[in-house]
Amino acid sequence: MLSQDSFYRNLTQEELQDVKHYNFDSPDAFDKEAILKCMRELKEMRIVDVPVYDFTTHQRSKETRRVPPADVVIIEGILVLHMEEIREMLNMKVYVDTDDDVRLARRIQRDVAVRGRDVGAVIEQYTKFVKPAFDQYVAPSRKFADIIIPWHRCDAAGDNVVAIDLITEHIRMKLQQHDLRRIYPNLEVIPSNFQMRGMHTILRDASTSTADFVFYADRLLRLVVEASLGHLPFIEKSVITPTGNQYVGVDFAKKLCGVSIIRSGESMENALRACCKGIKIGKILVHRMEDRVMDQEIVYEKLPTDIADRYVLLMDPILGTGGSAARAVKVLLDKGVEEGKILFLSLIAAPEGIQVLCKKFPRLKVITSEIDEYIDVDFRVVPGVGNFGDRYYGVLTKR
Repeated sequence: MLSQDSFYRNLTQEELQDVKHYNFDSPDAFDKEAILKCMRELKEMRIVDVPVYDFTTHQRSKETRRVPPADVVIIEGILVLHMEEIREMLNMKVYVDTDDDVRLARRIQRDVAVRGRDVGAVIEQYTKFVKPAFDQYVAPSRKFADIIIPWHRCDAAGDNVVAIDLITEHIRMKLQQHDLRRIYPNLEVIPSNFQMRGMHTILRDASTSTADFVFYADRLLRLVVEASLGHLPFIEKSVITPTGNQYVGVDFAKKLCGVSIIRSGESMENALRACCKGIKIGKILVHRMEDRVMDQEIVYEKLPTDIADRYVLLMDPILGTGGSAARAVKVLLDKGVEEGKILFLSLIAAPEGIQVLCKKFPRLKVITSEIDEYIDVDFRVVPGVGNFGDRYYGVLTKR
């Protein structure tokens, strides 16, 4: 837990001489760079020393408060949402809308009991600085909030239990996800179960025969395709059932096509055809140069002439470094396909590839069934499945 109040800057001698007229509710009263540095280090899982501000001397104490990193970091303060640089670092932005009288009563209680001030001085400061600063900085910042909690007294403490439950459940859900899923909202990992885990186990087993590899790969690839289709837009459609009654459902997305990255990506074409009758499929061949991840060469492409008007399912079962995938996406963008209409489908993805795609193309959707550990020095996904194309098509290779 971080408090913005810990990061008040030290007052100069000149400001101390006229402290009654100093505006502590202005953004200039805070050391914004110190806040940002602290937040960056906590995000990098480092221990930080947070300043301790003395509100009687208006200086930072020689003491600091040591804060260890955590999965959830909360920073609170009246101007947190006003400061753009801080706002951009937040995954969830909450604005608590509190009644004017409650705000004043709390301030009087706190300043008198904790900061040694008299009631008259507190009210004078509130009228002269606090309320104007609220109207200028705090109230307008509510437009940046993801969640606005309205004030209502539902019990003696005045807690909005419903809002608190929604926030805590959202955080619990995020904590159950892969670290990369928390960072990139355009990454989708298909929820796993024992059936999927069992099929992945068979694929990863070096002793699995080609026939079994193909059989279980096709099953998993079908699940990936089905999951991706659920991210396409749908429109409501009403039909009359054989009983003569109306059923209100949805109509499938139109103008859809698949594009496979040759050669492993072609293994996903059967699964796509099984799910989408008569779908058009294009192909892109990328000359993979692992030592030049972001500079891949396009060798061949054959795409539908109207691809710019379609949603595109770009397919490659293994997302490794992300170089070939990023280059294929660039081809689609150059053809006029909107970034938000591209879905990248993979069976297994490495963190390095996910970061390349999700960072470079934030409106593209990446869908996978499992995230592996890393890319090794030989540019292989670990633990991986080996060369997917060779194992799927029954080609034996020697290193």
